[in-house]
Parts: sequence; C-alpha cells; structure tokens
Amino acid sequence: MKPGDELPPLEIPLTRTLIVAGAIASRDYQDVHHDAELAKQKGSPDIFMNILTTNGLVGRFITDHFGPTAVLRRVAIRLGAPNYPGDTMTLTGTVTDVDGDTAQVRVIGVNGLGHHVTGTVTVTVPDPGPEARGEPVPDPGRETGPGAGAATGPEAGS
Repeated sequence: MKPGDELPPLEIPLTRTLIVAGAIASRDYQDVHHDAELAKQKGSPDIFMNILTTNGLVGRFITDHFGPTAVLRRVAIRLGAPNYPGDTMTLTGTVTDVDGDTAQVRVIGVNGLGHHVTGTVTVTVPDPGPEARGEPVPDPGRETGPGAGAATGPEAGS
C-alpha cells in the first residue's frame, strides 16, 4: 500500500431493511430511522440511515479491502445528504498516507443526492508473514545451518 492507491468502489443498495436493521442493531430507536409516517411528519420524505450504520459500513469497506487482520485505529466521518431507501451508496477510498503498517484512507460515500459521508480512516495492517506472501516457511523441526544433520547424543560415537 502506498499513497495514491485507490480502493475498489463498494456499492451498497439502500434497502428499507438495511436502514431499519442498522438502527435497531445500534439501539437507535429514533422514529425517523424506522417509521416512514413519523419521518414524513417531521419533514423527511422517508426514513433515513443513522450515523452508526454509516460508520459500520465505512469500517466494512476498509476491512473488505485490507483483509481480516486489518485493525481500524480511528474512524472520523461527517454526514451530508441522507441515505434514503431505494437509492445506492457507493463508497470510494484513496490511501493518503502510509507509516509502516499503518495507513490513512480518505473515504467518500455518494448517493443520488450527493455526498452522504466523507472522512478519514486510520487502519493498521499487520505483516501477514511469509506463508501469506507466498514465501517458503522454515520447518521448525528441521535443522539448517552449520552442523545440520550431524549426529548428537549418546549414539553419536557408536
């Protein structure tokens, strides 16, 4: 990973079920996230996604790209246009800085109304080790180096 690397986009269909389930899972029982009639009474055209669901989707976007060993260190997001049911949010990301195994990624989520979410995620990606990189892995039961294979112990001199 290096600055300028772009993550492949992730398209997320914004279903009514996703919006309601995200609100329930994050214990956000505000009616604007699950009751269309009450949301309309409050001036919204429909229910809309809460920030905790958006935060979770941003985290998923990062870990889908960097893999299961990735550790989210910081997620700083700001919401813009609401995510309403029937739309699609497309998340994109660009690596902006790398320090060792830690990267900062600029994330943008766009829907039909504009920018839903913008922010920065700091992620650490531990070295996966030689096996994951396709390199040979030393066999700990096999000796190598000077004296390898030399007989030792009581039978050595027999």
